[in-house]
Amino acid sequence: MALDAKIMAAAYRRQQQDRESRRRDLERREQEVYSRVPRVAQIDRELRGTAAKIVLAAFETDGDPEAALLQMRNVNLALQRERAELLVGHGWPLDYLDGAPQCPQCQDSGYLRDGTPCRCLNAYYTQEQNRRLSKLLDLGGQSFETFSFEWYSPNGWPEYGRSPLDNMRMVRAICEEYAQTFGPYSGNLLFTGAPGLGKTFLSACIARRVSERGFSVVYDTANHVFQQFESSKFGHENPYEEDPDREINRYLNCDLLIMDDLGTELMSNFIQSVFYRIINDRLLSRRETVLSTNLTVDGLGDRYGEAVRSRIRGEYQVLVFFGDDIRVLKRDRS
Repeated sequence: MALDAKIMAAAYRRQQQDRESRRRDLERREQEVYSRVPRVAQIDRELRGTAAKIVLAAFETDGDPEAALLQMRNVNLALQRERAELLVGHGWPLDYLDGAPQCPQCQDSGYLRDGTPCRCLNAYYTQEQNRRLSKLLDLGGQSFETFSFEWYSPNGWPEYGRSPLDNMRMVRAICEEYAQTFGPYSGNLLFTGAPGLGKTFLSACIARRVSERGFSVVYDTANHVFQQFESSKFGHENPYEEDPDREINRYLNCDLLIMDDLGTELMSNFIQSVFYRIINDRLLSRRETVLSTNLTVDGLGDRYGEAVRSRIRGEYQVLVFFGDDIRVLKRDRS
C-alpha cells in the first residue's frame, strides 16, 4: 500500500497538534482542580512518589520484599480512592484528570516499535486525504448510499439493448464492488459517455470508499495532470503553486489514480507521450487507474495513439454511461 508522503506529513502534524492540545487541556484541568482542592495535588505528588518507592523496595529490601511491596500498593490504592472521592465530591467526573494516551498502541507517538504507522495515524491520514479530495469532489454528499436512479429512464435504448436505468444499476454495482474490494489486482476502469450522466459522481464514490479503506487516492482533472508534466519538462510557470515533480510522483505512485475530463485538454505530441507514460507505468507497477471521458475507446485511440487504445482495450473494464443529461433534467424540474 503506497502512502503519500506529503499527506502523511500533514496527518502527523495534525495528530501531534491534537496531542499537544490534549496536554494543554489536561494542564488547565489540573490547575482548576489543584487551586480548588489542594489535597488532590498533594495526592498526585504522593502517587508519583509511591511508584518510585515500589521499584526501590523490590531491590533494596533485605530478604523477601513482598511485605513492603504489598504495603506500598495498599497505600497507593488508598490514595487513589481518596482522590476519586475528592473529585466526584466536588462535582468533577472520575476521569477528569485522566492523562492516559488516547492510543495505547503507540502512546500517541503515531508509530509502532517497528517504525510502521499506527492505525491511529492512518486514521488521520484518511481524514487528511479526504479533506484534500473534498476540494475537488463533494465527498460529503457523494456516496454509493446517496446515488439516485431517479434520473435514469426505464425505457429501452435500442442501440444499447437496455434502458439507462438498467445500465446504471449494473454500473453502480460494478463500481461499488470495485471500491469495496479494491487492491493491487483490482484492475482499471474506463467511464465513457456524454456529460451529465454521473461519471464524476461515481468517481467520487469510489475515491471516498477506497480512501476510507486506507489506500492512497489521487483525483485530478486530465488538464491539471498534464499541466504538471509540462511545468516539469519545460519550466513553464505553474499557476497551481505546486511542486510539479512532487505532483507527478503522486500521479505515478498512488494506489488509485482517478483522471477526470480526459480529452478536454489541448492536444500535442507531448500530451500523447505523457498520457501513454501514465497508463503504461501504472500498468507495469500494478497500480490501478480510473479514467473518465466523453470519448469512446476508439476516440481515445484516435486522440492518444494506437498504443493507448491497445492498453485500454486489454487492461480496462469499459463502463458506458448513456441517458438524458441529469443537469438539464434537474434544471427543467426546478
